[in-house]
Amino acid sequence: MANIKSQIKRNKQNQAARLRNRVYRGSARTYIRKAQAAIRTESELAETEVLKAIRALDKAAQKGVIHKNNAARRKSRLMAQYNSIKN
Repeated sequence: MANIKSQIKRNKQNQAARLRNRVYRGSARTYIRKAQAAIRTESELAETEVLKAIRALDKAAQKGVIHKNNAARRKSRLMAQYNSIKN
C-alpha cells in the first residue's frame, strides 16, 4: 500500500477509471460475441448485431478504453466474417 499522499489519490483515481472502463470494454465484448453467434447461425439478425458491435467498439475507442486501431481491426475482422456468409 502506498504511503505517499499523491500516490494514494492516484490509486483511487485509477480504480475509478478502471470501473468506468469496464462498462465500455465489457459491452463491446458482449456485442461482438452476439454478432459472431448470429453470423455463425446465419441469422437474419446478423446485420443488426454487427452494427451494434461496431457501435460499441466505436464508443469504447472514443472513450479511450481501447485504442482506435484496435477498434478498427476488430471491426474489420467482424465485417470480413459477416461478408463471408453474405456472399
